[in-house]
Amino acid sequence: MYTPDTPGAVAARFTGATALRERPRSTTLAEVTLDDGRTVMVKRGDVPEAVRAEAAGLRWLADAGAVRVPAVHGHDERSLVTDRVVTGPPTPEAALRFGRGLAALHAAGAPAFGAPPPGGPRRARIGLAPLRNTDGADWPGWYAEHRVLPYLRTAVDEGTMRPAEAAVVERVCARLPEWAGPAEPPARLHGDLWHGNVLWGEDGQVRIIDPAAHGGHRETDLAMLRLFGCPHLELVLDGYRRAAPLADGWTGRVGLHQLFPLLVHAVLFGRTYAEQALSVAGRALRDH
Repeated sequence: MYTPDTPGAVAARFTGATALRERPRSTTLAEVTLDDGRTVMVKRGDVPEAVRAEAAGLRWLADAGAVRVPAVHGHDERSLVTDRVVTGPPTPEAALRFGRGLAALHAAGAPAFGAPPPGGPRRARIGLAPLRNTDGADWPGWYAEHRVLPYLRTAVDEGTMRPAEAAVVERVCARLPEWAGPAEPPARLHGDLWHGNVLWGEDGQVRIIDPAAHGGHRETDLAMLRLFGCPHLELVLDGYRRAAPLADGWTGRVGLHQLFPLLVHAVLFGRTYAEQALSVAGRALRDH
């Protein structure tokens, strides 16, 4: 017997099927087997905005028809129900397809830098950290003001980074208009594309999950893949570049795009990531 808030009851409400079994996967995620043979995932969100943002992001990414995402069956203020992804080994062929698909996803575009998915909240989440989606006209200014500096200030306020250290990152932000490369239109980003959010399906197709989707610079998703590693990354990038060549000098800009996720991690997980962000910022100043 499932009470109204159990994963089984939530899955039944949004799928119209009867839940047979629940299998906890973490404190916030459960796998539910239904009586029609399907298995779905029920994810518990910490705040309503996080659930709304994830559901809207998955649908926006799916609308591009480029990279597969788990189908959304429904959500309320606390829970999200999606298809389960049956995973398999990463393969070179899947990596190339993923790269091509990621290029097509980015090309689907967004109304502005910082634009949220349709129906998604302006106040969203990246992991457990708050993320505010605020429109900007140009990428360097928007990225500094709405992605890097808010987390830098929080890191200083919480004592994770000293004010003198933060000044190094601020100097990089001031130079972003010079270092950002050629202007590009807003891309449709996954927004939190570390390897844990890239699932290699047993059917040879990649699915991407847990987005912090918004309009941004396409190099940001690629920098996130490189930051925490990804199987067959060079093949993913090869597939991407065949479909959509990157602007000259993009490898030299990877660190600029990694400042944002590193500072998010510094706020969430502490000093080690603050030191990585400082290393990236210092290298950017030396290299330029």
